Amino acid sequence: MADQTVHDVVIIGSGPAGLTAAIYTARANLNPLVLEGEPSSTSDQPGGQLMLTTEVENFPGFPEGIMGPELMMNFRAQAIRFGAEVQTVKASKVDLSERPFKIWVGDTEAEPTHLAKTVIVSTGAQSIMLGLDREVELIGHGVSTCATCDGFFFRDQEIAVVGGGDSALEEANFLSRFASKVYIVVRRDELRASKIMQDRANANPKIEFLWNTSVVEYVGDKKLESVKVRNNLDESISDLAVTGLFIAIGHKPNTSLFEGQLDMKDNGYLLAQPGRTATNIEGVFASGDVQDDYYRQAITAAGSGCQAALEAERWLEANEEGH
Repeated sequence: MADQTVHDVVIIGSGPAGLTAAIYTARANLNPLVLEGEPSSTSDQPGGQLMLTTEVENFPGFPEGIMGPELMMNFRAQAIRFGAEVQTVKASKVDLSERPFKIWVGDTEAEPTHLAKTVIVSTGAQSIMLGLDREVELIGHGVSTCATCDGFFFRDQEIAVVGGGDSALEEANFLSRFASKVYIVVRRDELRASKIMQDRANANPKIEFLWNTSVVEYVGDKKLESVKVRNNLDESISDLAVTGLFIAIGHKPNTSLFEGQLDMKDNGYLLAQPGRTATNIEGVFASGDVQDDYYRQAITAAGSGCQAALEAERWLEANEEGH
């Protein structure tokens, strides 16, 4: 059913960026509406990627660490405490061509579900995965997409990184600080990575390349015990005894909803003004991993959610549309 209220702020997405934006705009009495996504959607997971992680040890304020889902539930409860309205739905369409902005949930042929004076986009990004059986269940239990988040847990263990680009080699070099050995699994016989990153990896005594190789199966019940790999030349299958597997084959921003309306980089991430969260459309702001293809950390996402909230508040004040 269409909501005829014109909201001061509608936040699309609910990871660290979206919920921080909700906390700040709620405390500014802007009564934000958060469309947090749906649990069944891998591309729009309520709470963002931290809902798929286990222990988070690098978020400030938690010296003993905190579970990812618990951290995001705390974010959510804090936003609601200050007056944010959170709906567990996924935006299906937006029209940013005129104000008030129009947002649909469900049937895109019906009247718009919500109207907004400003929109904060925080739909995040998702790691491109291998698509193997039990992959999601093993995330945080040996399978990871973030070396800086999880590398510490693999001290003195043998682990593997999948990928052949700069990100994969950067992760492998970082992980070699903790692991006793790091295999880099490359499906071809060459790397896409830059020359300097290749030289660095080749010079690292802990790193070994497995060329023309693909991971085809995870082994282990409650946690990863090893992986089965296929030689792509002769199709033979062998066991690789690693207790950690880091997938570094790229990220995909959740931006399909905004194609043709918001400016994007060549890689699909939303384009914000330098040092800001403002997009090419007045009153629309992009925060978190949907526009950050460099840092991709929970703390930086939260920081940009704060920025987007402050920018939205100031935009409303300047346009005499705020409270």
